Amino acid sequence: MKRTTLAEFKKKALKNPEVKTEYEALKPAYNLRKQLVALRKRSGLTQDQLADIMHTKKSNISRLESVHSKSSPTLSTIESYAKAVGHKIEIKFLPVEENLSSQ
Repeated sequence: MKRTTLAEFKKKALKNPEVKTEYEALKPAYNLRKQLVALRKRSGLTQDQLADIMHTKKSNISRLESVHSKSSPTLSTIESYAKAVGHKIEIKFLPVEENLSSQ
């Protein structure tokens, strides 16, 4: 018996409009956290080291990077994180596709 792969499961699940809507709503938060982890790793820092630079605890860095965290980081926290790993942030606002078709 063949096990379903994650890609197959995701493809099937996203056919459900409610699942797809929720997935799209969560995408920015997941992408942010993936980017944070990637930046930290490229900087060669552990969570402990980053916590020291940011004058916080490792548990706060872990929570900030966790895709399962129920809290949302503040803009100032994201800016501090970026500065600690040698980056700055840039925020872009993109038009929603549905709004474009109604104009």
